[in-house]
Amino acid sequence: MSVNVNRNVSDQFYRYKMPRLIAKVEGKGNGIKTVIVNMVDVAKALNRPPTYPTKFFGCELGAQTQFDAKNDRYIVNGSHEANKLQDMLDGFIRKFVLCSECDNPETDLHVNAKKQTIGSSCKACGNRGMLDTRHKLCTFILKNPPETDSSCVKEKKEKKNKKKDKENGSGSGEAGNHNDIDAPDAVDGEEDDDDWAEETTEEAQRRRMEEISDHAKNLTLSEDLEKPLEERVNLFYSFVKFCHNDKKAQKYLLGGFECLVKLHQSQLLPRVPIILKDFYDADLLEEDVILTWAEKVSKKYVSKELAKEIHAKAAPFVKWLKEAEEESEGSEAEEEEDDENVEVVYSSSARELKVETVKPEKAEEDDDLDIDAI
Repeated sequence: MSVNVNRNVSDQFYRYKMPRLIAKVEGKGNGIKTVIVNMVDVAKALNRPPTYPTKFFGCELGAQTQFDAKNDRYIVNGSHEANKLQDMLDGFIRKFVLCSECDNPETDLHVNAKKQTIGSSCKACGNRGMLDTRHKLCTFILKNPPETDSSCVKEKKEKKNKKKDKENGSGSGEAGNHNDIDAPDAVDGEEDDDDWAEETTEEAQRRRMEEISDHAKNLTLSEDLEKPLEERVNLFYSFVKFCHNDKKAQKYLLGGFECLVKLHQSQLLPRVPIILKDFYDADLLEEDVILTWAEKVSKKYVSKELAKEIHAKAAPFVKWLKEAEEESEGSEAEEEEDDENVEVVYSSSARELKVETVKPEKAEEDDDLDIDAI
């Protein structure tokens, strides 16, 4: 019996179908295991290797998995029902098969082992994007990328050879002779290595930095730039509000602030105390975190020289914090003394309770009196 690949679609004429999972429990006791009988057929319908959904089951269930590709046996340790595994397969399809734009399963995975990223491209709508690599299965995919279609690789090589022949001005007859020669296979199938010989001069580096800056400007949301200052501050606050009551996050915020000062040193270094006070007033930084940060100059995020300059600029604000803390402690001590000098007087005839302040008694005069003074 077949089911829709995207089971959220209830259309019976939905063209993307897959067979329903068939699970068979084998063994007893500690050796009990669940064999997914038709995993190869299911994976073929999803255009994914059968090891991926099997490993996904293992990650979600916290169980070990076994693969026997020769005998088409894909095993998950433990006893698991087919319906439970079918529901988990829906989660795998949502995360690793369906297109994020059109929800069609006509997607291919592209693994870049150097950059440790997994990309997804949709043949239906042309959408391209990156997968969230926080799931445990992504580590397995990076180590075991999907096999590329050999026919596609051959076509790319043929097109590349034809292009070279045209550039060299060779005729069609010579092209056939070139095809008879076996060209050495590339070490890596990726075409990203063609740009390895880039200019390293200062002019070329400056030009590349300008190009990066232009692309970064295109990434900026024009709608946010047109908003008033108060709304933009609220946008910034929504990104850093995780610092509330989290001292570790506040330390990271201070480190990120130091890195930002490094990028815009001429503009931000003179305003260090003002920015720190704004963080303090917005409850993004607590007093003890700032004081602890001010005690020691760290070179974890920036150079030690720049860190000393930042701490020197922040010194007036830190001094103000310490003085405010001492004043608050002094006022608390005075309030405690005033509370000690208050005496509650009870009177049976009085209708209301009266509170009288008793002045501290002076030291008793000496019992010895001066006779001449009398």
